[in-house]
Amino acid sequence: MSDTGCRIDIWLWRARFLRTRSLATAFVERGGVRLTRHGRQSRLDRAARPVQVGDTLVFALNGRLVELTVAALGTRRGGSAEARGLYVPVDPTLPGG
Repeated sequence: MSDTGCRIDIWLWRARFLRTRSLATAFVERGGVRLTRHGRQSRLDRAARPVQVGDTLVFALNGRLVELTVAALGTRRGGSAEARGLYVPVDPTLPGG
């Protein structure tokens, strides 16, 4: 996409929340992700919707609520340490943190 945005499905895949990009696409298209940008919340319904650094995402995964802030967009799907560098948990006690 660009240096300022990345497709949500690609970002979820790079951050290792979902195993494949097609699973990430289906997850987003089911309306499973809420995005907050500049204080305005919206439910993402298309995988092509962009996320930006500083956005807050909320989604349920494996029966747990995950809330995080996008810290980086990444350039590839790397290892788990690299994936953890793409986000900052809003509440460190929640999964994903």
